[in-house]
Amino acid sequence: MSSNLDARPKGVMTRRAAIIFQIATLGTVAMFASAPTPLYRIYQDHWHLSPVMVTTVFSAYALSLLVALLTVGGLSDYIGRRPVMFSALILNVLALLVFITADSVVALITARTIQGFATGIAFGTIGAAMLDLNRAHGSLMNSLTPVTGTGIGALLSGVLVSYAPMPTKLVYLLLLAVTLIQAILLWWMPETVARRPGAWASLRPIVTVPPHVRQPLTLVSPGNVAVWALGGFYLSLMPSLLRLITGSNSPLLGGIAVTALTLSGAASMLVARKWPGTTILIRSMVCLILGVVITLGGVYTQSIPQLLVGTVIAGFGFGAGFFGSIRTVVLLVPAHERAGLLSVIFIICYLAFSLPTIVAGLAIPTLGLPLTLDIYGAAVIVLAAISLIAALASVRRAL
Repeated sequence: MSSNLDARPKGVMTRRAAIIFQIATLGTVAMFASAPTPLYRIYQDHWHLSPVMVTTVFSAYALSLLVALLTVGGLSDYIGRRPVMFSALILNVLALLVFITADSVVALITARTIQGFATGIAFGTIGAAMLDLNRAHGSLMNSLTPVTGTGIGALLSGVLVSYAPMPTKLVYLLLLAVTLIQAILLWWMPETVARRPGAWASLRPIVTVPPHVRQPLTLVSPGNVAVWALGGFYLSLMPSLLRLITGSNSPLLGGIAVTALTLSGAASMLVARKWPGTTILIRSMVCLILGVVITLGGVYTQSIPQLLVGTVIAGFGFGAGFFGSIRTVVLLVPAHERAGLLSVIFIICYLAFSLPTIVAGLAIPTLGLPLTLDIYGAAVIVLAAISLIAALASVRRAL
């Protein structure tokens, strides 16, 4: 493969340029994923959306993304990286156009569903293309780029919605322009996979858990659910919470909160990448529990600085927790069993990313947002504590 890339046809990107392009494209996809978050309050005010409708819009994205990962996630192994990446970018263009012209909650759900499917395709395909070109650092780039892009997208959207004209359109117009440019440049990226038969068969989800991995998967799963449930709350309901605390309608606050969570999560991956899997799990769960407690304290004292400090600490648990769970479990199986095991992990993660927020949205009209937040936070703490206790027990057994 290396010699084919080095002797590239005229006009094809160099390896370094291709990697930069892949990072930029994956980052744009991730930025688009979080861009609607600061806008949820505007949508709620304009169309009188209930909290459950807001969480339904968000969950449509998460569930659609999961479907894409489980079906077309491996398609590029058979028909090539470029055509599948192009399909993802065109679907994102369609989703952006629906967002730009949206005039109802049905349009938002439609846009989020298309976007989720496109994101699932892009994450799997661009991630594989990164590994094709840089196996040594591809895994780290795959972990860092989506999390960092998510944080930047939420912050950029919050700034544009707060201070620029066309608050419900401008961020989407900018992302549309960038995505169209990337769809054109894509055809100068080197193709790293030759076509081979089996494309239709690859659409069948492979979901398997080898017997010897069931115990480690059980150990990390409560923490994974806690981590992704927390992320789902920030990306869907945090703008409403900040509005309740501050009385401010500024969409920028929601963007800042998401950015604090995701960028600290990205930093934690860099810090923790050389630690053993169990060590990562223990430290990340401690940070997650501590961060949620501090965040809840900030809600009660109506202290935004305290809430943001808690968010940064929880973000360390958010990023390192997922990274540690993957390292703890996936490396226990041979290469040919990893796709099926990763499918199981992704099912757990994205269900935790979406379903708890729907339940919270249903509970808010009856219990109110503060009490719903207390219950939600307590559930995250309990789940993280279960994984923490199990990890500590496994360490003691190994001594």
